[in-house]
Amino acid sequence: MLGSIAAIWGFTGILLIFGSAIYRLSQISLQMFSQPLHLHHWLALAFSLIFMGFAEGYRGFQCGFSPRVAARIRYLSQNVTPMRLLLAPLFCMGFFHAQRRRQIVTFCLSLGIIGLVLLVHNLTQPWRGIIDAGVCLGLAWGIVSLSVFTFQAFFGEGFSHSPETP
Repeated sequence: MLGSIAAIWGFTGILLIFGSAIYRLSQISLQMFSQPLHLHHWLALAFSLIFMGFAEGYRGFQCGFSPRVAARIRYLSQNVTPMRLLLAPLFCMGFFHAQRRRQIVTFCLSLGIIGLVLLVHNLTQPWRGIIDAGVCLGLAWGIVSLSVFTFQAFFGEGFSHSPETP
């Protein structure tokens, strides 16, 4: 029972983090349409959507993050502790009780994302909206792929992705 609660909290917490980011960034992204967009803006928007869809959505989430996190959610459901229950979303993302390399990559990637957010925050419209539109697409792809992989982890046969635990 406690394992199920931890798994649901881990999955839901991650969805809330991504959903919150999508909501906030989509509001900023839509502001780009409050002014006239020129051909180079439309081309930049197309590039942002294609690049972020591929790099963040497919390569980052579908090929890396989502299968690993789904495996950690399943692992958590069978190996719950009070700390893992309390911090389930962070456990599932690999911030603790993960292989050393995974923890280093998780922390470095998180710091890199924070740095990029701070840089993009300084851009003016429509450039900020163009970049945020691509990020929203990547995060939405992440939510869908995480949902699919988590479903497969619990209800599919032969889910062989590693939770990368020590």
